[in-house]
Amino acid sequence: MRTYWLLVLAVLLAPAAFSQNRPNIVFILADDLGYGDVGAFGATDIRTPHIDGLAKGGIKFTEFYAPSPVCSPTRAGFLTGRYPRRMGVDGVFFPESFTGLPASEVTVAEALKEKGYATGIVGKWHLGHHRPYLPLQNGFDEYFGIPYSNDMQGVVYLRGNDVADYKVDQRYTTKVYTKEAVGFIERHRQQPFFLYLAHTMPHVPLYASEAFRGKSKRGLYGDVVEELDWSVGQVLAALRKNGLEQNTLVVFTSDNGPWLAFDVEGGSPGPLREGKQTTFEGGMRVPTVACWPGRIKAGAVYDNLATTFDWFPTFLRLAGETAYQPKNPLDGEDITPLLAGTGKRQGDQLLYYFNGTLQAYRKGDWKVKLPYAGNRGMMGIKDVAPHDTLLFNLKRDAGEQTNLAKAHPEKVRELLAAMKAYEARLELTPPLVQYMPADNSHIQKYQQRKARGSGNE
Repeated sequence: MRTYWLLVLAVLLAPAAFSQNRPNIVFILADDLGYGDVGAFGATDIRTPHIDGLAKGGIKFTEFYAPSPVCSPTRAGFLTGRYPRRMGVDGVFFPESFTGLPASEVTVAEALKEKGYATGIVGKWHLGHHRPYLPLQNGFDEYFGIPYSNDMQGVVYLRGNDVADYKVDQRYTTKVYTKEAVGFIERHRQQPFFLYLAHTMPHVPLYASEAFRGKSKRGLYGDVVEELDWSVGQVLAALRKNGLEQNTLVVFTSDNGPWLAFDVEGGSPGPLREGKQTTFEGGMRVPTVACWPGRIKAGAVYDNLATTFDWFPTFLRLAGETAYQPKNPLDGEDITPLLAGTGKRQGDQLLYYFNGTLQAYRKGDWKVKLPYAGNRGMMGIKDVAPHDTLLFNLKRDAGEQTNLAKAHPEKVRELLAAMKAYEARLELTPPLVQYMPADNSHIQKYQQRKARGSGNE
C-alpha cells in the first residue's frame, strides 16, 4: 500500500517538477507540410535529419491535428487554444482584408508575457496585416516576417509594425527567418523566452537558396523541405551554443496538410487521404514532434489524439501557471503529463471545420464524415468527389479507405448525437470575420507565372 501511494504522489507531482525551471519555448510551424514529407513520418526521398532528431530525442505524435485544413484558422487556434469557429476566423485573410484576429482574444504570447517571458515571432503571421491586428498588438515583443502568404500581392518584410523591406527575394526567406530566429535567442538568452518561428515554406510558390536547390530526390519541393530542416538545425545549434538546450522545449509541426492541387510541388500526405482544404485526415493530421532533453523521454511515441489547441494550456503550465483562469473558454488540454510520461491526454473528441462548416467529427478511434457535394473544377483546390455519410475506424484505417457507415448504422447515430452535443460547447459563434476575394486572383497569377516558366524565379 505504501508503494502504491508513493506512485500516486509521484504522478501528481510530476507536472510541477517538470515545469519548475520555466523553460524556454520554441514553436516551429511549417506551412503546408504534409504528413509524408518528414523522414520520421515515412518520407524516404526528403532528408530531414534535424526534425527526425527531435523525434528520436523526444516524442513523436502520430495522431496530432491542426485546427483547420487552411492557414489562418490554424494560427488563430494555436495562439488562443480555441476553435477558430469561436472567433469567426473560418478562412484565409488576404491583403484585401480589413480585419484580423479579434482583440477580445487572449493569445498565448500575452499570457506568457505576463509570466515574464520575452515573446517573439519570426515569419508568417496571417491574422490581419492592419496595425491593430499585428503581432505587437497581440502579445509579442518583437516581430519580423511576411504578414500573409507568399503567393499574395504585395509581399513585404515587416519589422514590428512597419515595413522593413519592399523587395523580398523569396529564395532566401528561409535563411532570413533563420538568422532572425537565432538573433532572438541570442538577445534573450538570459531570460525565459517564447519564440514562434512560422516558416513561409513549403507553401507555393516554392523557393530554395542555391545551397539546397537541386539537392533532394523530390524536386524543388524536397529541396525546400531540406532547407527547412537545415533551419531547425541552426535553431538547435543556437540553443546549444548558449547553454539553453537542456531548458528549452522545441516543438515542430505544420499548419495543415499538403496542397495537393499543385501536384509534385504540393507535398505528400503519406498514408493519409487527401490534403489541404479537406477534412479528410490528410488535411488536418500533421507531422508533429517535441523535444526537451532530460524532460521528455527520448524515442517516445504517442499514438492517440492530440491537437494544436493543447499547446496554450501546456505552455502556461510549463511557465509555472497552475491556476490559470482563461478569459475565454479553452478547447485545448494541458498535456504536460503526457510530455512527462506520467499520463495521457484525457479528451478524445475533435470537430473538423472547413470554411466555418462542420464537416466531420472524431471520438475515440471513430470518425464520422458528413455528406459532401464535391468540388470539381474549383481553382486552386484538388478535385474531391462527392460522398455520402462516411464512417471510419481510424486505428484500423488511417487512410480512410473503408466506409463502415452501412455496416454500423448504430455507430453513425451515436457519433452524430455526440457531435451535436460536443459542438454545443462552442455556444453562440460569430459570423465570418474575413473579407475573402471571390476571384482567387492570387492563385491565377501564380499559375500564369508557372505557364511562363517563371513560377519559382
